Amino acid sequence: MKKLFLFILFSTLISCSAQTYPLRTYGIEFPKDSYQKDINNELLPYEGTWKGIWDNKTIFIYFKKVTNQYDDVFKYYRDYLIAKFKVLDSSGNVLFDNTNLTDNKAKIFGSGFRKLDNKYSLIYIDSDLCSTSGNIRIRFTDSTKTQIEWQYFYRNEIITSDCPYYNTGIPQPLPKEIILTKQ
Repeated sequence: MKKLFLFILFSTLISCSAQTYPLRTYGIEFPKDSYQKDINNELLPYEGTWKGIWDNKTIFIYFKKVTNQYDDVFKYYRDYLIAKFKVLDSSGNVLFDNTNLTDNKAKIFGSGFRKLDNKYSLIYIDSDLCSTSGNIRIRFTDSTKTQIEWQYFYRNEIITSDCPYYNTGIPQPLPKEIILTKQ
């Protein structure tokens, strides 16, 4: 009888455990405490240092995969990319650098693969630039996965008088379009 009770208890615990879904799961509301997992290691090729040049500036973007992180808004666990970046002018002077931030403070974080165009979407929010924000879409341009097409869609935010760039305009730390090469 004791063995039967333990078997039933064990079976119940297993059936109550969180469900796991692949990254490309679309059109459902994830159950509480479920896990949207990078089962097929689709994020792994993005990890690393990427470099691009635009408007006489060089940008280095550092992508990192974050796993099993709880989303407080949607109440489930997920895997996603974060990105940190450094921008240099043509003389090598640092214009922007957020590479020293902790991962949970990264200004760029992934929201998932898009069903329509198969690109990976990220969100950019920068409180240091008066809460500048926007959406980023990336995709590989070659089969060797050594180049990424980057598109940044800047959101035009309202600049209030407490913003240090109120009279001068907010500087643009990210390129709107660029091809990044893996380093």
